[in-house]
Amino acid sequence: MENNSFEKIISFAKRRGFVFQSSDIYGGIGGFYDFGPLGIELRNNIKNSWWNYMVRQRDNVFGLDSSIIMNPNVWKASGHTETFSDPLSECKKCHKRFRTDHLKENNCPECKGELMESRNFNLMFRTFVGPVEDSASMAYLRPETAQGIFVNYRNILNTQRTKIPFGIAQVGKAFRNEITPGNFIFRLREFEQMEMEYFVEPGKEDEALEYWVEQRMNWYVDILGIKRENLRARKQEKDELAHYSKGCFDIEYNFPVGWSEIEGIASRGDFDLSQHQKFSGEDLNYFDDQTKEKYLPYVVEPSCGLDRTFLAVLCDAFTEVEGGRTTTTESNKEKEFLLKLNSNIAPIKVAVLPLVKNKEEITNKAKEVYNMLKKNFSCQYDETGAIGRRYRRQDEIGTPFAVTIDFDSIINDDVTLRNRDTMEQQRVKISDLTSIINEN
Repeated sequence: MENNSFEKIISFAKRRGFVFQSSDIYGGIGGFYDFGPLGIELRNNIKNSWWNYMVRQRDNVFGLDSSIIMNPNVWKASGHTETFSDPLSECKKCHKRFRTDHLKENNCPECKGELMESRNFNLMFRTFVGPVEDSASMAYLRPETAQGIFVNYRNILNTQRTKIPFGIAQVGKAFRNEITPGNFIFRLREFEQMEMEYFVEPGKEDEALEYWVEQRMNWYVDILGIKRENLRARKQEKDELAHYSKGCFDIEYNFPVGWSEIEGIASRGDFDLSQHQKFSGEDLNYFDDQTKEKYLPYVVEPSCGLDRTFLAVLCDAFTEVEGGRTTTTESNKEKEFLLKLNSNIAPIKVAVLPLVKNKEEITNKAKEVYNMLKKNFSCQYDETGAIGRRYRRQDEIGTPFAVTIDFDSIINDDVTLRNRDTMEQQRVKISDLTSIINEN
């Protein structure tokens, strides 16, 4: 996919109500975006799909929603307070700041001025708890969701009466004061993670890592419908690994701007639990009833970025087609956009379209069908414009099915059901609509 396609996708996302620049009427704010009516539906569908796949379908994975602000000692134990930083260079002339490791030359990319010596810049957002803003009350917005899981490891272990191996899953916001956010919603300062920590017996982490790489790839392809050729699981080189990591795979998507990570699956050893045991003074060892041994479990972590997955889904589904899909006019050669989203994650699953809006018996029947379907599906009722234009609007936002009510519907109690991808139309009874759509 070419870079100019990325610009089209960004423009499309705003025009059709998927993504807006945050605080747009005030000129925006870098690294923050708002999700519109269609965007929030798509995000929720992706989240629900992940939760269903990772938690509900597994007997040994449990959910959690931890606090965004935690005791600052959590971040001392995890190493974020001391080491969670990027190298920063400031221009002496225009005073703009850039990540040193992203610069291709020693001059400022904006004004070509001289850059100051690089220094480390901590990425955590600071805040204060209570009425007094001093060092004693300083806290942080969490830069990741993982530590909330680790500090609740013992709570889940005890309350759920589970045994190793088991996992704890969480979906939630995280915050990083990125020096150079960019590529639309790919690198944000406020973002959402879908993350799971899988606790295993030491020595079984390699097997678990291999298992979760396969499972996560299957989710992207089989559930979200991303084309397999646009995904790869890349094993990190030794010099890329965190100091505590035994191995890590990056699941990357081939964006219009190139291959980039959307998920990391890391073998973290016992680093996190051992650090929290050390700093808190609490015993976090697991006792194995069968072997009568105590040990700190090792952890395999599939950590997925919701915003990046959202963007990958949008890029993968975005299709340009020759004009004429929704009109019989041969002279119509303009490009049309089609969003080939999987039915299970499409923001609107069914559009209900009365053939005409000036016949009360047709619009009444259409609203009756709409009210029936919206009990089970996300639906949209649209009676504005020619039927071809309405089909086109729905194709563009990824709606997989359109139901058209016409004069025959009044007599025969049936409708025309149209498929977005094939444009095939079939006549079906209204009483069968729900079951037919459910099967797809």
